[in-house]
Amino acid sequence: MTYQQWVILGTLFITLILFVTSKWRYDVIALIALLIVVIFGLLPVERAFSGFSNPAVITVAAVLVLSKGLQNSGLVEVIGQLMLRLKGGIVTQLLALTTIVAILSAFMNNVGALALLLPVALQISIKKGIPASKILMPLAFASLLGGMTTLIGTPPNIIASSFRLESRGLNFNMFDFSLVGLGVAVTGILFISLVGWRLIPFRRTKESGNQIFDIAKYITEVNVPENATIIDKQLREINSLLKTSLNILGIVRGAERILEPSSLTRIRNGDILIVQADTENLKILIAKSGVNLVGSKQIEQADLETDDVKLVETVISPYSVMVGSTARSLNLRAQYGVNLLAISRQGAFLGTRMDKIRFRIGDVLLMQSHVETIREVLASLGCLPLAERDLRLNQSRQIILSMVIFLSALLLSAFGILPVQISFVAAAVVMVIVKLLSLKDAYDAIDWPIIILLGAMIPVGEALETTGAAYLIANTLLNIGSSFPNVLSLIMILVTTMFLSDLVNNATAVVLMAPIGIQIANGLGVSIDPFLIAIAIGASCAFLTPIGHQSNTLVMGPGGYKFSDYWRMGILLELIVLAVSIPLILLFWPL
Repeated sequence: MTYQQWVILGTLFITLILFVTSKWRYDVIALIALLIVVIFGLLPVERAFSGFSNPAVITVAAVLVLSKGLQNSGLVEVIGQLMLRLKGGIVTQLLALTTIVAILSAFMNNVGALALLLPVALQISIKKGIPASKILMPLAFASLLGGMTTLIGTPPNIIASSFRLESRGLNFNMFDFSLVGLGVAVTGILFISLVGWRLIPFRRTKESGNQIFDIAKYITEVNVPENATIIDKQLREINSLLKTSLNILGIVRGAERILEPSSLTRIRNGDILIVQADTENLKILIAKSGVNLVGSKQIEQADLETDDVKLVETVISPYSVMVGSTARSLNLRAQYGVNLLAISRQGAFLGTRMDKIRFRIGDVLLMQSHVETIREVLASLGCLPLAERDLRLNQSRQIILSMVIFLSALLLSAFGILPVQISFVAAAVVMVIVKLLSLKDAYDAIDWPIIILLGAMIPVGEALETTGAAYLIANTLLNIGSSFPNVLSLIMILVTTMFLSDLVNNATAVVLMAPIGIQIANGLGVSIDPFLIAIAIGASCAFLTPIGHQSNTLVMGPGGYKFSDYWRMGILLELIVLAVSIPLILLFWPL
């Protein structure tokens, strides 16, 4: 092995470890890998940022913008309304939900499709009395299956196409992936809806009514007597004065009830304070301020809501600015005008000091905010409401317009009139011009960490090939399998990519495996196409862990899942994908 091969393989090993351990966010890790290969001379400086001009990166960004435009048009809300009217038991509901999310995922971002149907699925769970844990994981897995069916369905397909263009001078067409992906998706959805959901453990998430939190456990009322030391103090002074960490959610002052009071509000004699605090801070408040507990009155949701102020349950999305931050660092009350009342992680209420808890993707939050601003606030924070959304059914003109723009881009690329990156960027620009989405919405819709990841890892994949490391790995694998049929090499590549996608981002799995797959195909003297299709399919099979794909992570909190719950259905699903995809690949993309 050469010095350069040692460096690139060592870099990739460290990168994979960092991806798995989530030491830093994946875009930061990708940039570190890129800097290493450039600094050590494995990649010319002028090629360092060439990945950002790659058609795959441009296409992924355009698809994300188009997804937002379709969402804004009201199309998905109409679908959601129809879904809520659907009758039947859990099998019927699952067949409908998984089919719809798979269809949406074929033409828009996987996580976006899942996020749009997540509130609908939870409403069905409540309405039909079906445990959320039995619905949400199938929904997440179906979003991955749907992405396999078209070129734009998921970034791995787009990246695989870019490798084909580089090697053969030809892209994959829009529906080339459908030849294999459609059979895999249909079989997978049938398995999930008929059998797979039965393998998922029942997880109790307290889906009673519209809240999953027991308010009485962490919110109480205290009375301010005439000798209390906090009389005439402003609310913002309380924590520093008493050296506590509590949140005053409301004040009952005679016949008046003030919810989410201003931090400048002064406390008066006789006030009843609605306080959010753990046991330790509540004891400090009583001891140092002289307030009294108000008997045994049970605090209920109605005590924290008025016509102007409401409670809302939300889940932190993969794109949220909250991920990795705390309530204190975000300054939620002053900056965003919301009170954070509770956090639930994997179905368990986190009762420790909430201002010090670092938020994770999939955490479920209970927030209190003003009705007029709550949706804008949630959008700014990157949180998804778990309550039923306002369904906009009067937007038929926008639905038709958005579909015309999207289908035009689809047909232009499908018939080879325009490259996919050009047709979809053009469609995104048209959506902005006709005001289906604002320019801010368009930029906000782009998952910039994914763009950074792709732009950084594509040159790293190039270094893997130019240093000869990809050839070295491929040659080693060829020597091991030299006495076996070529199809076993194809199976080995598919299984390896499946395993890798359970640990790292699916786009990364393709960037790393595609050069190796191409070298193996060249070594066998066969077409690279079946290997690229197998790699693309394998990269969308992150069914064993919650960290393999953002869709899996997103449902972890609302479903109350544990890490080990995923492989219970995931192992069989991956075996089914393997059994279905290999014959289809050999049929449509022969070796």
